[in-house]
Parts: sequence; C-alpha cells; structure tokens
Amino acid sequence: MEQHSLLDDNTFEAQFAACKLSPGMFTHEAHIRLAWIHVKKYGVEQAIQNICSQLIAFVDAVGAGDKYNKTLTIAAIKAVKHFIDKEPVDNFSDFITRFPRLKYNFKELLAFHYKVDIYNSPKAKQKFLEPDLLPFT
Repeated sequence: MEQHSLLDDNTFEAQFAACKLSPGMFTHEAHIRLAWIHVKKYGVEQAIQNICSQLIAFVDAVGAGDKYNKTLTIAAIKAVKHFIDKEPVDNFSDFITRFPRLKYNFKELLAFHYKVDIYNSPKAKQKFLEPDLLPFT
C-alpha cells in the first residue's frame, strides 16, 4: 500500500493543491489518483487546467521544477479519462485494481499514442504535444 492511500480523496487533493503533500507521497500511482479525482469531480478539461497549474506549483515548491512535463501530465489525465469511461468505479483503489496497466505499464500505454520520446523531449516538457500515432478518445 502506498502512503497516499492513507489519505481520503479530499485530503489528498487539498494537500496537493496547497503544496503540503509530502513529496515522497507523490508517486506515479499518486499522480494517476490525482487525475482520477479531478476527472471524476471536474471533467477532463478542468482536470487538465487544475492539475497542470497545481503540478507546476508543487514541483516548484519542492525544488523539482525540471521534472514537470506538460505532455506527460495531460496524456496521463486523458488516459485516466479513457479508463474511467470504460468502466467507472466509485473509489481509486478499485479503479487501479481494474486497470493496473496505468500503474505498471504506463510507458507501454503511451507508446500506442506517441512515437516521439515525450519523456526526454524539451518541447514535450513545455507544451502539450498531440499524439502522433493514436489520438486520445
């Protein structure tokens, strides 16, 4: 069990937004959870706006501004939205259990959408690059 799961969704969301979440708690799974919470509560477009601005503030607050990647962030939100639409569930634990690819094979999932290396591209870090293979639905 990851540490972020010790917090309820509202506390997790609020601590992240206020840059008070321990950086050690913000794992890949926590990033997926944040996307799940925001997509469920606000819809995908507002989730993108919220998470991008909050993530920039968070990485700046913890001195890791170089880790922000706009394309990766938006792609993760859109991937989460795809799986929410496939089979909605009421809690994140059930969601990640039903769709473990989001946690364990995320790079493989994005490889269906991008041939360009969005993880190391300076351009992908600064602006959202539309998929050059399969568009997000």
